[in-house]
Amino acid sequence: MGTWDIGPFDNDTAADFGGDLDEAALEEREAMVRGALRRSADSADFLDADDGERAVAAAALVAAQHPDGEPTCANYGPSEPLPEMPADLQPLAVDALDQVASERSVLAEL
Repeated sequence: MGTWDIGPFDNDTAADFGGDLDEAALEEREAMVRGALRRSADSADFLDADDGERAVAAAALVAAQHPDGEPTCANYGPSEPLPEMPADLQPLAVDALDQVASERSVLAEL
């Protein structure tokens, strides 16, 4: 796992996720973000680093579309446009981040 800074896309897994989003068709990108969030939020087992890193990146993309949200890093995050994220992804992003920060996540141990 390569991590070089504290941003949501500043690790190999999240940067790869951003690249995967860029390579996907526009109509597939929302489902990819939702899937990354759901894998973390719905995890009944110990959350591994890769799923946690993708969830943090996906949550940053959802937050960036909020009126008070900050843009994501264009250097490692997706460079292609994303569709408007549905409002139901906001609470899912919060649930995913709660799991990432919980005792059942390897990222919380780092």
